[in-house]
Amino acid sequence: VPSPYHSDGFYFCHCRRLDPSERPLQMVYDYLAAIGYQDPLRVQREAANSDLSCMIRFYKCPMNADQQERTLLTGVFSVRKGKTQLHKWAERQVLLCGTCLIVASVKDSLTGKMHILPLVGGKVEEVKRRQHCLMFSSAGPQAQTYFVNFDTLADYQRWHRQASKVVSQTISLVDLSCYSLEEVPEYLFYSQDLTHLNLRHNFILSNPLLLSRFSQLKSLNLSHNRLGVFPESVCEILTLTELNLSCNGMNTVPAQIGNLQSLQTLSLDGNQLNFLPEELGGLAQLSSLGLSFNNFPHIPGVLDRLSGMDRLAMAGNRVETLELGILARMSHLKNIDLRLNGLRWVKSEALEAVKQVTQLDLRDNHLATLDLSSICSLEILHCQRNQLRALTLSGFTLRTLHASSNLPNQLTQMDLSRNLLEYLPDWVCDSRKVEVLDVTHNFLSELPARLLSSLSLRKLLAGNNGLQRLPDLLDHVPLEVLDLQHNKLGELPESLFYKALNLKYLNVSANALEIIPPSSQSEESLSTLQELYLTGNKLNENCAALLVGHQNLRVLHMAYNQLLSFPASKLSKLELLEELNLSGNKLKTIPSTVSSCKRLHTLIAHSNHISVFPEILNLPEIKLVDLSCNELTEILLPDSLTATLHELDLTGNSSLLLEHKTLNLFSHITTLKLDQKPAMTAGDSLGSSTLWNHGYSEMSGQRNKLCVSVLAVDRFGDSVEAAYGVFDGDRNEEVPRLLQCTMGDVLSEELLHSSVDSVYMSNTFLTSHRKLGMAGQKLGASALLCYIHHEPSELGSYFSLTVANVGSCQAVLCRDGQPLPLSKVFSLEQSTEEMDRVKLSKAIITEDNKVSGVTCCSRLLGCSYLSPWVLPKPWVCTEPLCSQDDFLILGNRALFEKVSYQEAVCTVQAVRDPRAAAKKLCTLAQSYGCRDNVGAVVVSLNIGEDSCTCEPPHASTGTEPRGPPPTPLPVTAPPGDPATPSSSSGIASEFNSETSASEVGSEAGSTASDEHPSGPTVRPERRCSLHPAATLFLFQRQPSCTPFSSNQSDNGLDSDDEAPLEGVISNGSKLEVEVDIHCCAFQIRSGPAASPKDHNLDKTHLKKSPSTSSLFGKKLSNGSVVAPEDSHNLIEVAVEAPKKKSGYFTAPAQQDPEDQLVVPPSLEQDVREQLRGQSPMVPGPPPPFTPPSIRDPVWDHPHPPAPMLPQRDLAPNPIPALQQEVYDTAL
Repeated sequence: VPSPYHSDGFYFCHCRRLDPSERPLQMVYDYLAAIGYQDPLRVQREAANSDLSCMIRFYKCPMNADQQERTLLTGVFSVRKGKTQLHKWAERQVLLCGTCLIVASVKDSLTGKMHILPLVGGKVEEVKRRQHCLMFSSAGPQAQTYFVNFDTLADYQRWHRQASKVVSQTISLVDLSCYSLEEVPEYLFYSQDLTHLNLRHNFILSNPLLLSRFSQLKSLNLSHNRLGVFPESVCEILTLTELNLSCNGMNTVPAQIGNLQSLQTLSLDGNQLNFLPEELGGLAQLSSLGLSFNNFPHIPGVLDRLSGMDRLAMAGNRVETLELGILARMSHLKNIDLRLNGLRWVKSEALEAVKQVTQLDLRDNHLATLDLSSICSLEILHCQRNQLRALTLSGFTLRTLHASSNLPNQLTQMDLSRNLLEYLPDWVCDSRKVEVLDVTHNFLSELPARLLSSLSLRKLLAGNNGLQRLPDLLDHVPLEVLDLQHNKLGELPESLFYKALNLKYLNVSANALEIIPPSSQSEESLSTLQELYLTGNKLNENCAALLVGHQNLRVLHMAYNQLLSFPASKLSKLELLEELNLSGNKLKTIPSTVSSCKRLHTLIAHSNHISVFPEILNLPEIKLVDLSCNELTEILLPDSLTATLHELDLTGNSSLLLEHKTLNLFSHITTLKLDQKPAMTAGDSLGSSTLWNHGYSEMSGQRNKLCVSVLAVDRFGDSVEAAYGVFDGDRNEEVPRLLQCTMGDVLSEELLHSSVDSVYMSNTFLTSHRKLGMAGQKLGASALLCYIHHEPSELGSYFSLTVANVGSCQAVLCRDGQPLPLSKVFSLEQSTEEMDRVKLSKAIITEDNKVSGVTCCSRLLGCSYLSPWVLPKPWVCTEPLCSQDDFLILGNRALFEKVSYQEAVCTVQAVRDPRAAAKKLCTLAQSYGCRDNVGAVVVSLNIGEDSCTCEPPHASTGTEPRGPPPTPLPVTAPPGDPATPSSSSGIASEFNSETSASEVGSEAGSTASDEHPSGPTVRPERRCSLHPAATLFLFQRQPSCTPFSSNQSDNGLDSDDEAPLEGVISNGSKLEVEVDIHCCAFQIRSGPAASPKDHNLDKTHLKKSPSTSSLFGKKLSNGSVVAPEDSHNLIEVAVEAPKKKSGYFTAPAQQDPEDQLVVPPSLEQDVREQLRGQSPMVPGPPPPFTPPSIRDPVWDHPHPPAPMLPQRDLAPNPIPALQQEVYDTAL
């Protein structure tokens, strides 16, 4: 049963022998039920899936004896014993096992007599007079020698190298952790001088009686085994000074523990203990005792006698009442940890003072009042995340306070954040040794002048208050960090920069500043400022002259101000500038003097009016350039680009035209984001884009890699639906990309099995968790998935939004201008239920509230080795959408840590374009101090209550049952009939103008059968986009692994010498797009369906194509990439699409709008009469209609609804397919 653990950078699978009562199939069922599967039939189906072997696996044969005994090398060689010639050479079985050389008979190598030669401290030497021969000698006065003659040079070198490592080891230390041992190996007892033995993370069941033979053993680690009871034989090892028996399920400690008089450290964490024997109090030398995460209802009284112990670790027990009188009697205790105990009362009945306690940790309890005035020597107090209404302290020696106020004299660090303080008490300003003060997220309106004039204060965090002004600085101060974001400051003190000469970081974002103070009083500036954040103020271009004095400036953020320009002469003087953010202003150009900033590596200037590409591509260290949402028309490039440029964002520049030469020059860029030109079909023009459209943004921050991925599909499946998601891997980029590529297809598959939102969403997450394979064992990610859908069986149904998430990604819906959170954050700090569940499973929660010190999230996709503490089962919530819903915001942890729900809603309301809104959210998060990856998706919603334009249903001759429409049978078109792709399938040869690279990679979850039915034609019932009709054709979601047919959506244009497909209408121009092809399994059928054999041929040909193999390893615009190895078997990878050497493939553009037939209203009747005289219409899906009342008060849509004409009955006369398309467009 694999259970990976981390050791020295590797992850190992632990295997154990099954108990006689255990049944493998039942164990699999229990495992699947534990991670979230509920339906018994689904559990049976998942149990038969081969991917499950990455999480749980069974072996038929017994475990390899070599693995149990740590055999390093083995073989049959010629061996001679001793240095004299008296012994002859003989063929023997030779094993290098642990620290010994074992020589045995070939026939009876495991049962016969074995000669064991300890090698530690001995010698391994080359025998020069004999080829490929080594001499092994043990240490000591009675040393023995063996000569081993190897057959090949490779064997000789391998044994020499490995044995040399063994002889250099110290005999006193043996590490056998993570070796799936069921008992203590016999060979260990050949080393009588062993002093340190590590047997943690094994499956040792029985009482290791033989351990008492180690007469010199000082340290023994038996943690994370399956002992069940305290091994009494350990109490006979009188030399022990350190004993670790954590996480063994023990209920009692025997009285024999008193024999270990030399014991100094005893770890009993993670067991089921509720009392300790009195004999434990006789261990005079015991200085450290671990009792965390047990079942103690109170502090054991036996601890009074342990005079040598100075730290009490009892986090995660069941202590509800703390008697300070008991602590007073334990005069030796200085550090007390009582986190996560459910403490409700701290009582101090006697007047006796507690003089010895200096550190007290009471975090994550249920305290309402806390009186610690009797602890007069307290230096460090942690009492966060309680429900404190009153706190009383004796603060004469207090140095670090993570709570509310008192009178400290020696305080150096103080955290008063997230309270209800309206003013700072005098004692805070009188603390003469305070170096760090955090008063963020309070209600302060002013800061005392004495505080800013403090000669000890170096870091002041006062953001998210109501400060209106700062007092003037009267003298030079040592302040280095000043954070004043999210206040109401209209100006800064005039003397700020030349009085605070040590100031290196200043953040005054989200204020009302119109000017900044000068850097000095004279021309010579002594400023040491390195980071300056001015985002979200009212600054204009005049403030640029005041920045010149900060010549050490490395980071400058001036986004979302009122800059019309940036003076070229001023920018040239900031030569040390590394990061520049000027987004959201009214700039028309970036000065050419930006080329003087030789260290510049990041330029972000989206959401401006820039029309000329800046001269930055020659900078030697440039890495990231974001000029999206501007007015660029062309790019003038140098002959060669710097190799450091790895991300270029040019989306949102509608007039930008890029030539093939430019694209070829950009081919080396890892992440290149370009617009896909608008080319819409008749169905798409009136489809879901009028109901919703989206924009997204991903920013890597100060990390070297982007660990956030986005899924965005405006047209999901075969009907008017949408799917959006955010995946955050924290520090790994592999799992988010795998989820981005597969989760849309998994959702499509699950929708075929169930229509219950909680079922198909939960199964989507659990199946995606399984599909992560080996990558999901050691890595994990937070995941958020939003699915917009409706019930097609109900004519009056409206759209609903189903949200599912694990981890810390969140979704917020704007309803009536107010934020409505739809997700749940699964972190130990914010979820009491999850904290209790993890504690009951006996997980070790570290002081920073992380499970086993790895993650603070209790639910993730991946991280299988942390099961059952970390689970993949999601939170699922369904919310009906209404006309008051304006937009939806999706973001990762880093976004909502810096931007509140209300600010996020107000920010999006002020921006008309969803893409620009998403960009602004990420930019604000970075300007507010976020240094991690940030991801945001903004989805505008335009769903009205009267959006239904369905016709009344036609009378039928028979009674039809209610419920979902029956699945129609596929029909075959005549060989010569041209097929018109259905717009709902998303496979037309053009791409939606608002479709991003992320969604193109995920829109492959649907394929449509657009072949014509035979038999009499029936006029289809007219339906609106809200309630599409039950189609007469086969619309079925298919996973991304669907093979490409012979007619691809890229029209076969793989290289310049290939001709386009016949029947493709083009005006001669080509549309350059960047596409994530991992999920693009689009099919366009223009004739008879290809046979399975043809599909296999196409698939084989594509796999062997050099152009397709070169695709992998290159990160696309959405950051997704899949490893090229077929044997990796992490996910179902789609068949690769053709690709040019330049890194792009071309798709012919659709016919120019000028070439299409547009019917004026005055000629409409004449056209109808002419069309009636033509051949009958080819039956097909009815064109979707735009609802008559679509409210669009805020959002700008790139494609306004076309005018609609009333639909009338037409004569069944056939017309060409082109005329049919034009006619539908006109209607």
